[in-house]
Amino acid sequence: MNYKSYSNLSIDILNGIHKVPVSIQLVVGIPRSGMVPAYMIGAQLNLPVISLDEYLSGNYGSIGERLTRIDLKSITEILVVDDSIYSGKAITKAKDRLNEKNFKGQYYFCAIYSATKNNLLLDFYFNYLPQPRVFQWNYKNHFIATKSCYDIDGVLCVDPTDNENDDGANYRQFISSTKPLFIPNYKISCLVTSRLEKYRPETESWLYKHDVNYEELIMLDLPSAKKRRELKIHAKFKAEVFSNRSEEYFVESNWEQAKVIFKLTNKPVFCVQNDVFIKTYTDIVYYENAKKYSNRFLNDVFSDVSELGSKFQQLKMNFDDLEIKNQTLQYKIKKIETNKWILFSKLNFKQKFFFIIDLGLHKIKKFT
Repeated sequence: MNYKSYSNLSIDILNGIHKVPVSIQLVVGIPRSGMVPAYMIGAQLNLPVISLDEYLSGNYGSIGERLTRIDLKSITEILVVDDSIYSGKAITKAKDRLNEKNFKGQYYFCAIYSATKNNLLLDFYFNYLPQPRVFQWNYKNHFIATKSCYDIDGVLCVDPTDNENDDGANYRQFISSTKPLFIPNYKISCLVTSRLEKYRPETESWLYKHDVNYEELIMLDLPSAKKRRELKIHAKFKAEVFSNRSEEYFVESNWEQAKVIFKLTNKPVFCVQNDVFIKTYTDIVYYENAKKYSNRFLNDVFSDVSELGSKFQQLKMNFDDLEIKNQTLQYKIKKIETNKWILFSKLNFKQKFFFIIDLGLHKIKKFT
């Protein structure tokens, strides 16, 4: 299975951006999957980007925060983008809709990933990526569901809180009313959950309520959640089921459990927590190292910030000391400047004469 993440998509677009004709004036994305690469291309080339529906209705395009009215009369070349092509249905449908526009200029059709090396429906593609393949942005709603074991909590619905996970009334209420996260349109081959068998009625009722299409539901047959925690059997149970079945993939919510399931089965595992697809040990090592590097980088940044913070505080204290000294100095200067003999030295001869007379009279008056 070939797997591409958003990170891979960004790198592949950067490496292939030179293929886009320099004369392109507008980028049109085919919803939904084509919109992300369309915006990436638009950002790189500083071009306005709109969806196919917006273009057909004559809506606005934009560059950053500036809305730009698209004057179709001045546009002669448009790039139409999708994320990938295999059967060509999406591109063909887009072409049929664009024919109604009566555009006098030229369309260029491209996909980031092509499942075939030669494709007459495209003017160019960025990368050759044969089937089977799946992307970070569509694996949750992909035909792989028909070949997969699916976890429930954290995949199809949210995880219970500590308060909800009481193995009692609160938990039954959670199972019955929990919020769905992502329900595939395809039929899931097998649901494998560490929920206890005693909660099957509530689980099946919720699945039916939210139109989850599946073939089989396998639950953990233990008397209590306490016993399950003592045995630490969540991942081992799922791995045992997965190992003995024909499904090719497992879709798991928790990273730690996903690693265990892969290690015990040596079969591919998708982890919803971080969208990592584990098909070899390298995938685990790569993600773990990337996470460590990221954490180390953040620690270095925060360490620098703390050091800078300490330096700032010290500088502020030094500044406050200088401010106090400055105020003291200013007071002394003012006192000196107002000293009568300092003032006397600045007077002319006549002023000095009257100054001395006034001073003498003041002293005589003081003693009489």
